[in-house]
Amino acid sequence: MFRDSVLYFIKKALYYSITNISMNLKNHNAPLADRMRPETLEDFLGQEEIIGSGKLLWQAIMKDQIPSMILWGPPGSGKTTLAHIIAKKTQANFKKISAVVSGLGDLKKIIKEARDSKNLGQKTILFIDEIHRWNKAQQDALLPHIEAGTIILIGATTENPSFEVRNALLSRCHVFILKPLSPENILKLLKKALTDKEKGLGSVPIKISDKTLKTIARLSRGDARVALNILEYASSINKNVDLKVVEEALQKSCLLYDKGGEGHYNLISALHKSMRGSDANAALYWLARMLEAGEDPLYIARRLVRFASEDIGLKNSRALEQAIAAFKACRFIGAPECNVVLAQAVVYMSLSEKSNKLYIAYKKAKEDVHRFGNLPVPLHLRNAPTKLMKKLNYGCDYKYSPDYNYKEKQDYLPPELKDRKYL
Repeated sequence: MFRDSVLYFIKKALYYSITNISMNLKNHNAPLADRMRPETLEDFLGQEEIIGSGKLLWQAIMKDQIPSMILWGPPGSGKTTLAHIIAKKTQANFKKISAVVSGLGDLKKIIKEARDSKNLGQKTILFIDEIHRWNKAQQDALLPHIEAGTIILIGATTENPSFEVRNALLSRCHVFILKPLSPENILKLLKKALTDKEKGLGSVPIKISDKTLKTIARLSRGDARVALNILEYASSINKNVDLKVVEEALQKSCLLYDKGGEGHYNLISALHKSMRGSDANAALYWLARMLEAGEDPLYIARRLVRFASEDIGLKNSRALEQAIAAFKACRFIGAPECNVVLAQAVVYMSLSEKSNKLYIAYKKAKEDVHRFGNLPVPLHLRNAPTKLMKKLNYGCDYKYSPDYNYKEKQDYLPPELKDRKYL
């Protein structure tokens, strides 16, 4: 037994030495997001609510009493990184598989190795990425090995585990919720990547302003991987990284459908603006210009549907009905018979009372979405169909409007947008 133990640890030492050499050789060519992956709890950004000093998971790591767990959070929030850090801190064997491409055959191999390691006093952490992709049989296959202590499971999911993870498995795991990283955390990570000469871009002469870095942090929507990918790609395009280069890196350029060149868009613009200006005669002329040139009637009909809400809105809610009816009629009878249908709708839109209040209101709401990112839904507004979600206070203190004669005092926006008015 002693001889087997010695041989085992010699093999392990050789394996890790060779692996480290291989990783160092490959590290330079690895994506920046992989190179900058934190290796210690001290370097791990965000998620203070679960791994802050004194928190449950922090204590479990410090005491080397890691429970099986499900890490639930959006992409780039640190699920995989945290699993790596836990394994390294506790000196456990770390096995990683993806539920997308791995199955029971892969699990059996890992379980066999884990049993051998357990007999030698070595723990095994099995990290399953996207565990929600595994079916009932695959998830159930984990149960006896978790109960026997053969493996410590760390499952990562972007989906609500109440719906996507089997109850039998969920009951044997702690659920930890990871949130999107704050712009401040993303900014720290970007600055570290720019100064780190060993793993980051510190040896590359990159010029980038704080304003541009903050823009990248905001655009990443709390996803560290996205932020680092943007920075890496932008710096490969131009070492002087400004907002224009960032936009190119994001591939945000807008390509328009081009049927007849610039004239096509000039004509639809003229039709739209004539209707907005309540000039029915001009609108009819531009409509005829487009239809006689062979424009698809359904294209125009779709634009009328948009116009009905953008430029008329609540001033005349029947306008949307007219636009949809025109669209259906165009599909039913086709060209050229549908031309008069479009003419009726165009004149109706032109002569209708106008209001762009809805358009402006939605624009303001959209700006807040882009400015603040994916703000969490307040707990009292969340749906709570499962015990886990109720335990997490989902739906707690919600006031059912009919019980208050629809006069209840209750916040429906995230705290960051309290009392915001769009209309």
